[in-house]
Amino acid sequence: MTDLKKYINSLNPVSEIGWEALHPIFSEKTLLKGEFFIEENQVATQIGFLQEGVIRAFYRSREGVEYNKHFFVSPCFIGGYASLITGVPNQIIQQALSDCRILTANFSNFTDLYKEHPDIERVARKLAEIFFVQKEQREIEIVLLDADRRYSLFQKQFPQLEQQIPQYHIASYLGVTPTQLSRIRRKRLGR
Repeated sequence: MTDLKKYINSLNPVSEIGWEALHPIFSEKTLLKGEFFIEENQVATQIGFLQEGVIRAFYRSREGVEYNKHFFVSPCFIGGYASLITGVPNQIIQQALSDCRILTANFSNFTDLYKEHPDIERVARKLAEIFFVQKEQREIEIVLLDADRRYSLFQKQFPQLEQQIPQYHIASYLGVTPTQLSRIRRKRLGR
């Protein structure tokens, strides 16, 4: 819970009264490598705080091809955000790429705290702003940058991941094939 408190307070300080209300709604959960935090067509009800581990967010085409959209690296919040807000079934799957320690809470229990604890509502707003900016930056990267530049940004944003996850996940995130990623990496080693 210390990591959660530190992370939340970095977004917006929460009063001790707010923490007394927030603390009991979270419980510890372990997600083993390969397990899902949320699956496709599931209506999201839970938010999670990733204390340890790596989770990928991806979607699957009708043909069964998977496209990695985002990597979550601790500490951060996870969950089917669009589904949580709208109540419609989730489209983005979240799967553990390593064993993960998570704190989970029912989203409605979290939002119920907003009225009495505006500092917690401000945390939620700041998280939404972070998600929005990340989404916009990612869309710009995919459309405007070539694969080599996207790879450079990946290395800066996720420096520890390259040695922790399979290369085909990185290739999918970059929007290239594993062969293209190998070429990019070889070219860089030759510089």
